[in-house]
Amino acid sequence: MVVCFVYEEIIICREYHKAGSWKGNEFGRCCGGMGSKEKKMKTLCLHGFRTSGSFLQKQISKWDPSIFQEFDLVFPDGLFPAGGKSDIEDIFPPPYFEWYQFNKDFTEYTNLDECISYLCDYMTKNGPFDGLLGFSQGATLSALLAGYQAQGKVLSDHPPIKFVISISGSKFRDPNICDVAYKEPIKVKSAHLIGDKDWLKIPSEELATAFDNPLILRHPQGHTVPRLDEAAVRHLCEWTTSVLGDTFAHRSCNLENSGAEETNTASHSDVNSGSLIPTYLSDLRRELVLLRMEKLIRSGNLEGGAKIK
Repeated sequence: MVVCFVYEEIIICREYHKAGSWKGNEFGRCCGGMGSKEKKMKTLCLHGFRTSGSFLQKQISKWDPSIFQEFDLVFPDGLFPAGGKSDIEDIFPPPYFEWYQFNKDFTEYTNLDECISYLCDYMTKNGPFDGLLGFSQGATLSALLAGYQAQGKVLSDHPPIKFVISISGSKFRDPNICDVAYKEPIKVKSAHLIGDKDWLKIPSEELATAFDNPLILRHPQGHTVPRLDEAAVRHLCEWTTSVLGDTFAHRSCNLENSGAEETNTASHSDVNSGSLIPTYLSDLRRELVLLRMEKLIRSGNLEGGAKIK
């Protein structure tokens, strides 16, 4: 049985898996079950205003499957039926939903407290959830939940939210909300997809500043879940791998973290280039990882088809 204890080995194991170098079901047993459904990172995905969970699911399904291959994505519908015309009526069938209502200046909100209570109850009963993904209204809510939990306002009986993926999100503008949710940098891993032609471009940038060390991915499109180019896919894959690494390192026999330096845009070498060791590791850490991988090959748990430098 292969056991990987730290972030670097998870990256390597994942690259070997993609290269087809694992024998049998070894990858599924790696990291205490990484790759099995029950061990995937459970993610609550919140749709935009007057759309639906199934519509967001359809949009996300167009992304490269490698991004969320170790994530279990859940797409609930909003708490309230759409109270007016939906922008997707011509491209996707009803029903449509909304999470809460707001005035034209986005400074006053109706049913927001009910929405927050509903989502907290949903997460407790159907979770625990490792993280949140949201588009537009759903992204704004995702950041709010993370900020509120960090300040002890909600989800006290739920494990800490580990990550947030915001697509066209924004901050709430009510000072009573801002003074709590964004009081301090939200120390949760976050990725923010921001469109150059999005009418929420500036608010999305402002939301990103509410997080500690956010990853910002820009695209040339508007207010939509964008199609991703190769560079964006690579960055998101690296980011989701770092999320997995943090989680499984924390789960591993209470061993101390290896202390490898993180970076949102760390370049994990393409398996076809011949190197599977992340370039940002120290020389000593690289040598230790190499020794471990060589032992795995000698033990027969890895085939030698993928080259190690």
